[in-house]
Amino acid sequence: MKAYDVKKGNVVEHNNTVYQVRDIERSSPQGRGGNVKYRFTMYSVPGGTKFDLSVGAEDELKEVELSRRQATFSYKDGDAFVFLDDEDYTPYTLDADVVGDAAGYIVEDLSGCYVQIIDDQPVALQLPQSVAIEVIETPPELKGGTATKRPKPAKLSTGIEIMVPEYIGNGERVLVNTTTGEFAGRAD
Repeated sequence: MKAYDVKKGNVVEHNNTVYQVRDIERSSPQGRGGNVKYRFTMYSVPGGTKFDLSVGAEDELKEVELSRRQATFSYKDGDAFVFLDDEDYTPYTLDADVVGDAAGYIVEDLSGCYVQIIDDQPVALQLPQSVAIEVIETPPELKGGTATKRPKPAKLSTGIEIMVPEYIGNGERVLVNTTTGEFAGRAD
């Protein structure tokens, strides 16, 4: 596969390590005969170690066969997270280091997740775009504070903290964008 064919989310092999491409920068030098360069920000699978790779547009990268299975979070087994395949109920166990920061968005019975599998081994987790999580601790709304849009910190049931609008109170469920970690609206 040529470098110019690589898209975000593709999984490639480089120096006998498997990486998932997270970001792509394309730079084309000015003038004649300038070669287009691609800079890939990749994370190793499994492990999640960041790696930057710069290649020419015509350079070959080996694509790795990766299957994605839709799964629902079932339970936590020690530090590991167990997801069940939505079709055949195959359990996929992902260690805490593979899940990484995504652990803060995993709630009971979370569906719409995708477990990425290479050679029958679950290696990565893709979360849904937004997740509903309960607010367990946030300061009360200030009286007369509705005219200004001041965000306030809120601790969620999964342990993460985000900024929410002032009208959100304890016990409410909020939608959290799993890509940015920001408040995305009320859940219910």
